[in-house]
Amino acid sequence: MSFQAYLDSIEAKTGLTPRQLVDLAHERGFDTSTRATPIIEWLREDYGIGRGHAMALVHVITKGPGISAKHVGSTGTHRDRTDTLWLDGAATRPQ
Repeated sequence: MSFQAYLDSIEAKTGLTPRQLVDLAHERGFDTSTRATPIIEWLREDYGIGRGHAMALVHVITKGPGISAKHVGSTGTHRDRTDTLWLDGAATRPQ
């Protein structure tokens, strides 16, 4: 599953875009200095998001939408189209 696919799955489950969840996380005080565990617990308790999917959001909350280019353009299961994740919802993502 690609990094973007994790975010799309979270959006489908919660009805919230990744950007909305990042904004909610920042309202709770989560930022670049926050460790993963409190974010994972919040996402599990409030939205029923499992650990693997939560870790994708932890990255975005603490490091922003940029990801390693390692899988960009690859043919593996973790391939992504770009090294920048789209946070504004699957329906508005440029193709």
